[in-house]
Amino acid sequence: MMDHLVETVETNSAPSRLVEERLDEIRRVMGKADDDPLRIVGVGAGAWGSVFIAMLQENYGKFRAKVSVRIWRRGGRAIDKSTAEHLFEVINSREELLRRLIRRCAYLKYVEARLGDRVLYADEILKDGFCLNMIETPLCPLKVVTNLQEAVWDADIVINGLPSTETFQVFNEISKYWKERVNAPVIISLAKGVEAEFEPHPRIVTPTQMIYRATGIPLENILYLGGPNIASEVYNKEYANARICGSEKWRKPLGKFLRQSHFIVWDNSDLITHEVMGGLKNVYAIGAGMVATLTKESATSKSVYFAHCTSEMIFITHLLAKEPEKLAGPLLADTYVTLLKGRNAWYGQKLAKGELSLEMGDSIKGKGMIQGVSAVKAFFELLNQSSLSLQHPEEGKPVTPAELCPILKMLYRILITREFSCEAILEALRDETMNDPRELIEIAHSHLFFQPWLLGQKP
Repeated sequence: MMDHLVETVETNSAPSRLVEERLDEIRRVMGKADDDPLRIVGVGAGAWGSVFIAMLQENYGKFRAKVSVRIWRRGGRAIDKSTAEHLFEVINSREELLRRLIRRCAYLKYVEARLGDRVLYADEILKDGFCLNMIETPLCPLKVVTNLQEAVWDADIVINGLPSTETFQVFNEISKYWKERVNAPVIISLAKGVEAEFEPHPRIVTPTQMIYRATGIPLENILYLGGPNIASEVYNKEYANARICGSEKWRKPLGKFLRQSHFIVWDNSDLITHEVMGGLKNVYAIGAGMVATLTKESATSKSVYFAHCTSEMIFITHLLAKEPEKLAGPLLADTYVTLLKGRNAWYGQKLAKGELSLEMGDSIKGKGMIQGVSAVKAFFELLNQSSLSLQHPEEGKPVTPAELCPILKMLYRILITREFSCEAILEALRDETMNDPRELIEIAHSHLFFQPWLLGQKP
């Protein structure tokens, strides 16, 4: 602990020289020649993906001969007039931002868009530092590329900022541009979601597995980064931490490279637990938002919900891994902040208030993809497969893992089959037959339901 504290204190006042030394170190690890810049590419421009690239640009972009930072997003996404009006208000409320746009001769187009005389596009405003999903948190100017091949073909480090629902499709396209490569790039996935497949047998597919399937990049070159953070707060330099998970070969040097004074990155070998938890927390965050709204922010109700949902999360991770990382420290904190303030919790609140409806879909204007919805479907349908049934240790009857997760089951019936309204989440929470969360955790620790093939592992 003291080693981490000392390094943090030193870094808070780190001069440009120390930042450059970190860049030189990762260039050395990656075998870059003196005249060959390290090429970092973000794929996907949601809130977290954009912030992550912006932080790298701010930290290392001044060393232009040594590093190139760019981000890919699809072109052609028009900005509607109400968003253009909001964007204009944000610009004019911040003198420094206003001056920056005037210096870049970029201000006039925002005036014209405000008046309805021209149309702005998402890739266009991103170049000026405006992420469509996070208008009120302007970023630094970014190099934006809309041609996927141009963006990734020579990348050394790729940051996956795509939703899990788009990861395989986009990386399958990327694989076409990497066929002639001699050295495989390193990929850091920020995606928090999972997909399910049922043939030839039921299994969960995580974003890092999707990337591996799509590209054939060695698994040791694919890592996951997650932690307790809200994108806008991290960019505004609120203190945050994260874990980069994967092979020791890459996680340690990359953890050091990504670390900043306000953004501490630790490394961990347990990629699977962190990635699955990244999907699970979004599932339960939707329910947390519903409970908060329906109980008028009752601290008691929210804490009861927290106890039950974390016990289900522990149970589910023990289905997939025999000794998963404990739900503590950054993993627990990541769950806490997502249930408290993430976009999935916001979505649950809006559904419960009646301000959003399920018919509007799970891609929401100003927020992007609500990944918890597809994750609810994936986890429940996978864990409800009859082929996974086992004898309940106390009741002596066959049950599927999903039957032991009443919160997950109710979220599925609210969000996916739409049998119930949001109020039903409280009925599930107040069910007098619901067991003590400790009992589900004990079942998890017994390894009775451990089924490694759910992640394609051998028993």
